[in-house]
Amino acid sequence: MPPWSLPSLLATLVVIVSAFLLIGFAVTAYARPKLAEDFLMSFASSPRTHYLEQTFRLVLGTSIVVLAPTMWQTTVFSVLGWSLVVSSIVLMLLPWKVHHRFGERVLPTLVRHMTLFALGVFAFGAVLLFALSTSLMHHGAV
Repeated sequence: MPPWSLPSLLATLVVIVSAFLLIGFAVTAYARPKLAEDFLMSFASSPRTHYLEQTFRLVLGTSIVVLAPTMWQTTVFSVLGWSLVVSSIVLMLLPWKVHHRFGERVLPTLVRHMTLFALGVFAFGAVLLFALSTSLMHHGAV
């Protein structure tokens, strides 16, 4: 794929926006923990939220797969991208209630350990931006 093809540009935009959303969530978790908790608890709460969440995951995963060949830790990001794509498709094919029941079991633990979870989310967003910066340098954009 040419360095700045439309898919590459769109994937770059998706990864940048996603990374900043992750970092924003982490900051929110520290500044307004109840708001972050309410957001997390809404995951898989209805068919609409379930499919919306999976669509976002699918778009991010696909974007990472498109960019992975030029990103730092190419193999890691390729595996991560494909993992997001495959797991999103599987979750889309399963009845949303399966995901909902899983969330009912897991989300209370996540909320209980929100500080640690937010730290991991912040780190993931930062690592995404770093890995993307190597892709941009590869394309001569930086």
